[in-house]
Amino acid sequence: MHAGFWQARWSRSEIGFHLAEVNPYLQRYWPDLGLATGARVLVPLCGKSLDLAWLAGQGFRVTGVELAQRAVEDFFTEHGLEPVVSEEGPFRLYRAGSVEIYCGDFFALTEQQLSDCTALYDRAALIALPPPMRERYVAHLTQVLPAGCQGLLVTLDYDQAQMDGPPFAVTDDEVQRLFAQRWQVSNLVCADVLGENWKFLQRGLERLDERVYRLGKH
Repeated sequence: MHAGFWQARWSRSEIGFHLAEVNPYLQRYWPDLGLATGARVLVPLCGKSLDLAWLAGQGFRVTGVELAQRAVEDFFTEHGLEPVVSEEGPFRLYRAGSVEIYCGDFFALTEQQLSDCTALYDRAALIALPPPMRERYVAHLTQVLPAGCQGLLVTLDYDQAQMDGPPFAVTDDEVQRLFAQRWQVSNLVCADVLGENWKFLQRGLERLDERVYRLGKH
């Protein structure tokens, strides 16, 4: 999954992964984290997700990271926002209100940039990455986020032999293994959602489980 893959998907508007509504799991379980108003939330591989605006509307400072410049610009345009754009190291940084998005490579983020980040929301990052990159992704999250960080993780699990990713199948066992050393992982939901996703039915899937986890970094 090189950068050109995602740039091409956005340029061709092949963005079936973009949801036209706020994620219901986010709305249901985020308040249970008990985060302080104004807490800073990291949203990796955020695209132009409506979840960014929802989090900001709940009083949080939102930091997205997205490779595709078109996705970043579309987010601000579609919400009627005029961002201030600056260069920060390898990133182009877009800021408007309580939302900022780093346009660039997630793996270039540093601990200094996220030193006051106390929350994480991942609906589309882990499942967007093939297995070797998932290992690297979680390792980098663990490196750059401070202890005490809390968050939600949403994954999909299906028979990978029946469909190529992305989104990739991520099993519960893999989540537990990836986060085991430095994170507390709690299962909140496991739901069969195949009947709600006709695109996956058309691609031949016989099972599609969606899982939600609560995360806490030691």
